[in-house]
Amino acid sequence: MSTSPDDPSPRRRGSWLPWLLALVLLGAAAAAGWSAWQAWQARQARELAADPTELRLDAMAARIDAIKDDHRAQAQRLQQADATNRILRDELLGLGQRSAIIEDSFARFADPDRHGAQALRLDEAELLLVMGQRRLQLAGDLEGARRAYALAGGVLEGVDDPAYLSVRQTLQQERAALEALGEDPREAALLRLERFEQSLDRARTGAPAPAPTRPWWQRAFGGIVEVQSSSDSVAVQPADVTAARAALQLELSLARAAAERRDAAGWHTALRRARGWLERLGGDGASVQAGLEELRAIEAMPLSLSVPTLGTTLAQLRQMRAPGKESVE
Repeated sequence: MSTSPDDPSPRRRGSWLPWLLALVLLGAAAAAGWSAWQAWQARQARELAADPTELRLDAMAARIDAIKDDHRAQAQRLQQADATNRILRDELLGLGQRSAIIEDSFARFADPDRHGAQALRLDEAELLLVMGQRRLQLAGDLEGARRAYALAGGVLEGVDDPAYLSVRQTLQQERAALEALGEDPREAALLRLERFEQSLDRARTGAPAPAPTRPWWQRAFGGIVEVQSSSDSVAVQPADVTAARAALQLELSLARAAAERRDAAGWHTALRRARGWLERLGGDGASVQAGLEELRAIEAMPLSLSVPTLGTTLAQLRQMRAPGKESVE
């Protein structure tokens, strides 16, 4: 009996397992891919849903930055415009002032016959007032000051502008004060000092008094013993008397010179020294005291004129003319 080959059917049944395993693996891979693809789709959907909000936020931030830049630029332009406006305002004010000056010039030249003559009269009146004030203050020339003020009054009468009426009234009051002054106090002081000097000359050149009869002891011992005053302030010796009289005349001359230049301090100093020399001369007590009282009275006399209202007319005239022209110095 012959032997048959092995039956291959079982071997065929076992060959499909690898394929099944491959199919399972392929299905698992497909399922994993499908899950991954679904997750990627979901992530893309979320990203697409979030992008518009972020874009809008970025756009708003960029717009805000642009607005800030525009605001800064506008602020700078406003500052430049403000500076330009200030410059233009200053230039406009300058133009207005120049226009006012030009208008004043045209107003002055519009009527040259009236305004030109009035300006000349006002200049002349101001010059006369200055001259009168200076002559009275520096030279004590009361009559010259009166004449200058009278001439100024006549010149102001020719000014027909009613604005200067108050100036004319002030000038009348100042002229009345000058007329009420009387004589110059310096001349009165010099005249009284001259009379005092004349009285001293008369007393010195008068007849000498008879020498009193000396007692016997002076006649007997006069050549041996010399009697004199114990006070050194009284000049007894002829040389001392002569020197004291010369010093007294010198101080009186210095006082006269101080009065001529209206130096009150020098006047008082010289007369005080003159009183000291008069006391040194001595002599009769009553006559010396009278001379001292006279010197004190002379020393108390003023040397300058006192006019409280002096210069008020000139000051008012200059104040009224100040906007138009410079005043005469």
